[in-house]
Amino acid sequence: MQFRQQALAKLQSPEELDLPVRLARPQGWLALGVTVVVMAVASVWAVTGSVASTVGAPAILTHGQGSYLLQSPVSGQVTAVLAQQGERLPANAPVLKVRTPRGDSVVRTVAAGRVTALAATIGQIIQTGTNVAAVEKVAHASDPLYATVYVPAESAAAIPAHAAVDLTVSSVPAQTYGVLRGHVKSVDRAAQSAQSISAFLGDSQLGEQFTRKGRPVAVLVALDKSTATRSGYRWSTTDGPPFRLDSMTLASGSIKLADQHPVDWLLP
Repeated sequence: MQFRQQALAKLQSPEELDLPVRLARPQGWLALGVTVVVMAVASVWAVTGSVASTVGAPAILTHGQGSYLLQSPVSGQVTAVLAQQGERLPANAPVLKVRTPRGDSVVRTVAAGRVTALAATIGQIIQTGTNVAAVEKVAHASDPLYATVYVPAESAAAIPAHAAVDLTVSSVPAQTYGVLRGHVKSVDRAAQSAQSISAFLGDSQLGEQFTRKGRPVAVLVALDKSTATRSGYRWSTTDGPPFRLDSMTLASGSIKLADQHPVDWLLP
């Protein structure tokens, strides 16, 4: 009670009636001003700004039409291998000669392309439908390469047309030569099975590898061309690697998704 009376007496003292009342310290006004400015900037950015995000997924370099598995139409014993791995063949070209109970039969290519794998050897007994070779559908050495990125199905809808893509190629040291540039050419909205991927790439193991975490969506990426690089394609570095790229080379792709406005995150 004594302290309260002393406080009242001090306030009623004429010596302090002419002193201004301090509502806040200068430091308080400064902090309040900074807070108001930050909130204003954040509000403007939430309405007009955007956030760029990407999705990463495994990829492979191929020619546009992919590959196919050549299957034997007959059963019998392989007596001759008429093609070599890496050889470019026209349509209906002989690949194997097979001895059957009705005589010799020749296994031929279905479409023009380059033989990427031979699974049959002389003396081997094969059955009807046996995979004997993988043939990449490429008619000319100058045919351009593409990249197929196998994106998780839940991310496919967010990929815009012509989205930028960065590809880290397994055979190219990224720290030295950078990443390969490209853009989305098309998005296959249907999820791919291991069988469909194997049929397109001509490799059953790759079909299993790309579907290990579920059935993905195939995104076809056109590689940006450049006359200034040895590979013929544009890289994040000036020159890129001092060699050309081969098809069926594994890579990992990073696709830029559609920009999202931060205010959308707050809306139900």
